[in-house]
Amino acid sequence: MGIDNFCSLDGSDPFWVILTNRIPVQCFLCSSHVTLLQQAIGFTLWLICWADVFYSFWERSHGATIAPVYLVSPTMLGVTMLLATFLIQYERMKGVQSSGVMLNFWLITIVCATVTFRSKILHALNEPASVNVFKYTTFYIYYTMLLISLILACLSDQPPLFSQAVRDSNPCPESGASFLSRITFWWITGLMVTGYKRPLEEKDLWSLNTEDKSQRVVPQLVRRWDQECNKVKRPVDKTLYSPKRSAEEEKKDGQPIEESEILLVKTLKKTGDPSLFCALCRTFGPYFLVSSLYKIVHDILMFVGPEILRLLIQFVNDSSAPDWHGYFYTTLLFVCTCVQTLILQKYFHVCFVTGMRLRTAIVGAVYRKALVITNAARRTSTVGEIVNLMSVDAQRFMDLITYINMIWSAPLQVILALYFLWQNLGPSVLAGVAVMVLMVPLNAVIAMKTKTYQVAQMKSKDNRIKLMNEVLNGIKVLKLYAWELAFKDKVSAIRESELRVLKKTAYLGAVSTFTWVCAPFLVALSTFAVYVLVDEHNILDAQKAFVSLALFNILRFPLNMLPMVISSMVQASVSMKRLRVFLSHEELDEDNVERPAISSYSIRIVDGAFSWCKDDSPTLKRINVRIPEGAFVAVVGHVGSGKSSLLSALLGEMQKQKGSVSIKGSVAYVPQQAWIQNATLKDNILFGRDGKDSWYQKVVEACALLPDLEILPGGDSTEIGEKGVNLSGGQKQRVSVARAVYCNCAVYLLDDPLSAVDAHVGKHIFGCYKHFTSHMELLQTRVLVTHGLSFLPQADLILVMVDGEITEMGSYTELLGRQGAFAEFLHTYTNTEQEEVEESVGGESLNSLNAAGTGKTPQKTEPNDVAATKKTKSAEAARLTEADKANTGRVKLSVFWEYMKAIGLPLSIFSIFLFFCHHLSSLGSNYWLSLWTDDPVINNTQPNREMRLGVYGALGISQGIAVFCYSVAVSVGGILASRYLHQTMLYNILRSPMSFFERTPSGNLVNRFAKETDTIDSVIPSIIKMFMGSMFNVLGSCAVILIATPLVAIIIPPLGLFYFFVQRFYVASSRQLKRLESVSRSPVYTHFNETLLGTSVIRAFGEQQRFITESDGRVDHNQKAYFPSIVANRWLAVRLEFVGNLIVTSAALFAVMARDSLSPGIMGLSISYALQVTASLNWLVRMSSELETSIVAVEKVKEYGDTEKEAEWRLEHSTLPAGWPTAGHIEIHNFGLRYREDLELAISDISVNIEGAEKVGIVGRTGAGKSSLTLGLFRIIEAAQGEIRIDGVNIAELGLHELRSRITIIPQDPVLFSGSLRMNLDPFDGYTDEEVWRALELAHLKNFVSGLPDKLNHECSEGGENLRVLVLDKGQMAEFDSPSNLIAKKGIFYKMAKDSGLV
Repeated sequence: MGIDNFCSLDGSDPFWVILTNRIPVQCFLCSSHVTLLQQAIGFTLWLICWADVFYSFWERSHGATIAPVYLVSPTMLGVTMLLATFLIQYERMKGVQSSGVMLNFWLITIVCATVTFRSKILHALNEPASVNVFKYTTFYIYYTMLLISLILACLSDQPPLFSQAVRDSNPCPESGASFLSRITFWWITGLMVTGYKRPLEEKDLWSLNTEDKSQRVVPQLVRRWDQECNKVKRPVDKTLYSPKRSAEEEKKDGQPIEESEILLVKTLKKTGDPSLFCALCRTFGPYFLVSSLYKIVHDILMFVGPEILRLLIQFVNDSSAPDWHGYFYTTLLFVCTCVQTLILQKYFHVCFVTGMRLRTAIVGAVYRKALVITNAARRTSTVGEIVNLMSVDAQRFMDLITYINMIWSAPLQVILALYFLWQNLGPSVLAGVAVMVLMVPLNAVIAMKTKTYQVAQMKSKDNRIKLMNEVLNGIKVLKLYAWELAFKDKVSAIRESELRVLKKTAYLGAVSTFTWVCAPFLVALSTFAVYVLVDEHNILDAQKAFVSLALFNILRFPLNMLPMVISSMVQASVSMKRLRVFLSHEELDEDNVERPAISSYSIRIVDGAFSWCKDDSPTLKRINVRIPEGAFVAVVGHVGSGKSSLLSALLGEMQKQKGSVSIKGSVAYVPQQAWIQNATLKDNILFGRDGKDSWYQKVVEACALLPDLEILPGGDSTEIGEKGVNLSGGQKQRVSVARAVYCNCAVYLLDDPLSAVDAHVGKHIFGCYKHFTSHMELLQTRVLVTHGLSFLPQADLILVMVDGEITEMGSYTELLGRQGAFAEFLHTYTNTEQEEVEESVGGESLNSLNAAGTGKTPQKTEPNDVAATKKTKSAEAARLTEADKANTGRVKLSVFWEYMKAIGLPLSIFSIFLFFCHHLSSLGSNYWLSLWTDDPVINNTQPNREMRLGVYGALGISQGIAVFCYSVAVSVGGILASRYLHQTMLYNILRSPMSFFERTPSGNLVNRFAKETDTIDSVIPSIIKMFMGSMFNVLGSCAVILIATPLVAIIIPPLGLFYFFVQRFYVASSRQLKRLESVSRSPVYTHFNETLLGTSVIRAFGEQQRFITESDGRVDHNQKAYFPSIVANRWLAVRLEFVGNLIVTSAALFAVMARDSLSPGIMGLSISYALQVTASLNWLVRMSSELETSIVAVEKVKEYGDTEKEAEWRLEHSTLPAGWPTAGHIEIHNFGLRYREDLELAISDISVNIEGAEKVGIVGRTGAGKSSLTLGLFRIIEAAQGEIRIDGVNIAELGLHELRSRITIIPQDPVLFSGSLRMNLDPFDGYTDEEVWRALELAHLKNFVSGLPDKLNHECSEGGENLRVLVLDKGQMAEFDSPSNLIAKKGIFYKMAKDSGLV
């Protein structure tokens, strides 16, 4: 066990076993002046107490009569002080830096001693002759020592030796803070001061506490989840037929004779769904229970305020009561409210930290699951859905955790409130209970409808994010075809359906808000009405009315919160189900491939049968392979024969149905489609390995990357964009091969990696690679899937695959002599290989190729020139993607103004007016109640009670109407703003040039459309409602208090200034922390998207743990900004509630002082409002800061309006002829372009004249500039020099859509978007059906589309998965049907789909 496990700062370490009085010094607190002084004072106090005891015995021995108390009391105090001294020493041994136990002990001791101190002072003043000098002297010394001990207990000691905090460069100060600093959150003040002086930066953020980090939190949840999964599995017997080989007998062809034996195997069968809720409870429940204890204490203290109010009103009514009663009640009120504040904020701190840990655990669990799910399971969840799991659904849990305790706390508060109301008003309170009971079904209906709308909204959100992912992935095709507006409308249509659900939710929310606000008033109205009407002698005096009103105000919070919590629980239950389904997906079996340390074969498959799903028939069958170490093996066969599937089986990506697979040593894998990370080119090659310069240079040369390093702006330090957007296909594949070669593994699995590179480059790579891998100290086994015939003679072993089986194996010479499947393969592919051309090109020097089509021949680059090349490149030019940047300073007023304009100024002003009407009605009803209670009592009755009751009810009803109207107005305004901002952002992004998408990580864009849009949709409108409500509550409360007790005006201005300063002081840091948190969130999603695309490569290289660590690091980096923000909220709340407590105390104090001139009704009104002002002040600042931090979402959405845009899509006064272009005459004159302003020209000095109807081929090596010229023709990249004219028209003078819609292109990567087939052909509906059918006929697709059920309206799935398929074989049509029918036929298409892992 490491030293850290013994020496923790939180006291959670094991108890020390002290042997032979030797204590490990490493965990001691360093002996500081504080600890030494504490022990010295404790020992002195013990001596003083024993001195009193001995003095009492001495007095008794001299005949004095000593009461037993003078012996027992100092004896007990002496023992207590001795125990306290021992406890101080024990805590020092345990590494406790500040003890809450000792602080409370000294505080209680000094409070008790203060009573004695006062008595001794009075006794000395009144009877100086009877003073015992010795005892008085020892007591004063004792009291002084207690004060010093209390002060020392408020300080924090230095951390223990070798603790984590000592090693951390920027540790969180919480662990070393004193107890007093912890409960007041003073320990964050340093960060707040820094944030006030200047905008906070990432370097200012502390490290996360160890218990909050992903490496601690995520494994706990994963372990609990695995336990829940195991609970729902039961063992069942399964019969397997295991092959058994005879060592002596063989068939004629050399294959062993098969035998079989029946095995009974215990397997686990799923019997139900595992409970994610139980897993979460078991993981986070113990820590979260602490918050429940805080909540119980806080709920009890809430009812102290109304009781003290009752005593104060009683004090005002009783003129004979002594003044000290009033001052005592005031002091008690202040103390109770301060304790209540500290406990409430500790409760919230525990809740928010739990929510933070919960989000960390969910994100980590989802990421880990995504790395291990099967290919079949992966296809059931789109990228958009999984991103929503990590963003929206995880956020739902965080929001719920804060108030989940209200499920039991709300009923407790209601019961206690009703109990005290019964004590105050008697059975009349049952009328209020009846009203609350009637509210329950209404809230239940609202909750059920909310759940329905929540499911519908999440579905629309998933569809929108899915389509946005599709648009972002295919943005190049959209721009080439000028289809941006069509897909803008498509996204907008989904968005409108989402907003329709939001509008319904808004109306429901308005009804819910109406019930929340009206419920307490209706309870009060019904209770007061029954009380005064049931018996005319029931007098509604100030004590009954305002104590009841204070209790009704307490009742308001649980009644308001309970429906909200139920709604949040409903939302969280939807999210929990989505998470449970994803986390329950089938995982890859780690036992599919064995990893023997010692084996005579490098790769061995015995009787292997493999499928992509457990229940499918085998894709590969009867596979028997034995490959010795160091062998070079080629796998050949026709398309769909199972070559790639064989590699997948070796990697464990397929389901092993029978047989065994073993691979000795490490594995490197090169997939058919290169997977490139968003990192530098060098980092892509190193792939987490240590850098070895000489080896790296050899690899770069072998993989023909030296010319590319000269082309790239930053050499091998050039940042490669997502999916390798700034590399050509051949460059990506060479980087992928270099990654595998650099890893220097024992086994290499190469899935036709040279197919994407030029023939001579492929030959160069193959020759160099084969040369230096064959001379390694470690014999390396290479398995190459290939169609290249030139590589086959050099193979030690060739495997020939047909229909998922290995039909032949042997050397090139052996297989040629058999005239079997291999000979047929050679016959098929010989015509496609141009050996003569390849040989002639291969004889040229690799470095004689033109670099980037510049027409210049580079000098030969030696391997050692790689480092020199890097140094000459600009570090700035090497960067491609731009990290999400955090703005600094206050949120500009223009952002709020933009949001108001998005709502609409008339609606905004009308909403504010409704807020004013609501609070004016509320204030009027309470003032009317105070007048009612001051009515004179005549003959034990109050006159005009019916009139008083009617006006009171009318004011309440008008209040409810105003509430409903402003709730609808704000919600509808929020939807209008959300629609406008989303549409504007979508339009601005589609208007951005391709360079924007290359340098902007997709995670940033997805974050804007997911999290930021969700904030604008749901969070900001509710925050505006709460902010406005809190502001009017504070203003109303201050007005009432000032009218009732004008003397409060002395204290309110300075408190107001303090409040304003604290609020601005807080917002400066809080706002920037929110920005830093938002900025650091995008890389989490970017990395996750990248991982999903490369899971097979990550698993093959065994790099899962490194990627998990990287993901955990990004999440922790995000939480580093979130954690200080939640602590800052607590820091603010403690200080502002203290201001509120001072206002309450001032109102009570000045009411006590002016009790002769103050009516009970006005006093009750004043103090009841003062009791509300604390919560209202706290809520106002929280909502103002939340509004400012949440409006950052609007700021982030609006920032894309300021980025560079493409040229106008259409010019207003276009003179372009309707039929242009007619001839197709293209003139390119001195044309050149560059990808960025700081880069050199990618192509230059191109001058070509192409007549109409000419067919022109553009050729060149990978990276030569072929695609760049095409991009220039479509103005995807604008010309840096020269011009292009089509039929005499300079294309630079046209609108982009005018140009791109008149010319067309067949892109390198075909893209189909989800939607109708007609939409994919003609998204603007610009052509008639006849014209569309004519185009299909020319493309030989008319018969195919005619056979579809809905013809042109046939819906294409994502990527065109549900189209009918035409299968060609050897130049002839082999199959033609829908995919489902072709799969059912088990023909060629089925085998191809199996081979690709699609079924």
